[in-house]
Amino acid sequence: MSISKRIAERTSSKMHIEVAEWGEKGTPEKVYYGPLLAGELNRIQRKHPQFLNSASFEAMVDLIILKAETGQGDKLFTLEDKAILMREEVAVISTVAASFMSGSSVEDAEKN
Repeated sequence: MSISKRIAERTSSKMHIEVAEWGEKGTPEKVYYGPLLAGELNRIQRKHPQFLNSASFEAMVDLIILKAETGQGDKLFTLEDKAILMREEVAVISTVAASFMSGSSVEDAEKN
């Protein structure tokens, strides 16, 4: 298998984070995402130049909109949801965005 095919295969893998605050009936919402790719980071940095140095909450929300998916691979949020996400608790946005940046789920991090 060529290296480009191995990279494509690896970067298509999905992880998830369970977000209790977004769930229903006491069941956390599973938010799926893939690894943060170079092109996606470039896209975020064009809009938020200081993203890697000191990410604003707006930048974190944009990252969530870009990366969050359902279990079926559909986008979980659209730009129309940005205003709602900007009214979410700081701790929730920080936790979700940190998972997306690290490339591992909170569940995986807690196992280590």
